[in-house]
Amino acid sequence: MDTVDGTRPRRATGPSVHHLEHSTPSGRERKLLFLVAAGGRILRRVIDAVVPEEAGDDALARDLPVILDAFDLGVLAESPHYLADGLMNRNWRVSTSQGCFAVKLIVDVPLEVAGRNLGALSALASAGLPVCTPLATSGGNAVAEVDGRGYCIIEWVDGDHVRGNDLDLDRAALLGEQLGQIHRVLDRHPPGPVPLAPPPAGATPAEKAMMAADGYLDMIDSLRAPAAFDRAAADSLEQRKELLAKYADQSPRGEVPAGPWGWTHGDFQYRNILWRESRVVAVLDWDRLRVRPYAEEVVRTAQVQFGVEGRFDLDRVRAFVAGYRRVIDLRADDLADGVHRLWWKRMTDFWQLSFHYKRGDHGCDDLFLADEALLYWWTDRLDEVQDAMAG
Repeated sequence: MDTVDGTRPRRATGPSVHHLEHSTPSGRERKLLFLVAAGGRILRRVIDAVVPEEAGDDALARDLPVILDAFDLGVLAESPHYLADGLMNRNWRVSTSQGCFAVKLIVDVPLEVAGRNLGALSALASAGLPVCTPLATSGGNAVAEVDGRGYCIIEWVDGDHVRGNDLDLDRAALLGEQLGQIHRVLDRHPPGPVPLAPPPAGATPAEKAMMAADGYLDMIDSLRAPAAFDRAAADSLEQRKELLAKYADQSPRGEVPAGPWGWTHGDFQYRNILWRESRVVAVLDWDRLRVRPYAEEVVRTAQVQFGVEGRFDLDRVRAFVAGYRRVIDLRADDLADGVHRLWWKRMTDFWQLSFHYKRGDHGCDDLFLADEALLYWWTDRLDEVQDAMAG
């Protein structure tokens, strides 16, 4: 393996993956706090979900010597600190003789895609966006692979993850402006070609969604000892089927979303944004960088950022969307189409249950139950949410 000259780590310039050999981790589990929702209301908090940590601390402990060598980060100065803010990937703060770094174990996207996306960040940082460019291995790559596990590293940035309701209206508007700046810079410096038509966005029929709900209910019924989450999920699934039957005729028409499209961040929300006082100092986690309708990302960010504790903060939604529209001229009709499509997507998908029952990953259990509460609140106020999303 090549070594890095000098005392500072190199920055990555390309999308390739660096392959290394190392041992396989053992596994462990951790407890998770989640919300139980019924009838669209959050009722209580339960702690009994188990999250597999096979690709977590044990993997890092075994892989870290190889990672430090690959990125030429010197000697470990203190024990790594696990960062609980991430959902899909695993992240740690690691201090070495070379400085302080954020180390990410990539589990949410193929490593080739992660490498491509990381390779695009230097141009965005040069254009003035608050983007952390990845460090490079001694071979000049942004991703180091250890026995099939991929890692990337950025220098540590101090800042706070701020949920939607903790942003005042001015900062909510600044967040919208930041997203608009990201879309504008990605339009000027695209990581790849932009297709002549937007990606299709077909809507799942209500009947198919009800069949999926029945499938998960069958899985729960087959459990010998259902846990609190299983019982809450079963109640929510029965209620979702009633909601689907009631609104079956309101699915979006056509597969072509309204409005402009281009390269987007893909997961622009508080877990991936660092604030320092009144400014965004870092936008993190570009794993989902790809071409989408702009309205899709705007309304999804508004939902994740400002859909808190089972309801939207509509004043902050308005401020956020207005801030975005000061940078990107997105029409109200485009946003309305995006809102309708996202509402129907939330009505018909069960991705968190797929993680729980098909992958054995319980890390998103709380999202399913909290999103159920939001879905009921949203459905009761479709026009109000639509108006707020118009900015």
